[in-house]
Amino acid sequence: MPNTASAKKELRKNIQRQARNKKIKDNLKDLIKKSRQAIAAKNAQAKELVAKTLKALDKAAQKGVIKKNTCNRRKSRLQQSLNKSVKV
Repeated sequence: MPNTASAKKELRKNIQRQARNKKIKDNLKDLIKKSRQAIAAKNAQAKELVAKTLKALDKAAQKGVIKKNTCNRRKSRLQQSLNKSVKV
């Protein structure tokens, strides 16, 4: 446990940040999963869902929840799978 007042405050801030980041990450995982399922099922809403997921990935990277390269890699793979499903 922290001893100084500033250390206690930092602990509170870290707990709040951790909760915020977890919420964002959980939302991302859910969106990515739904997008992949829609692509696999060749659902008509897949394109809209992927666009929503790409936007969420960009926001997470901008806020520092995930790294920039991780964001770009996930976006690229998701878009490639969408493009393949549309062609076929």
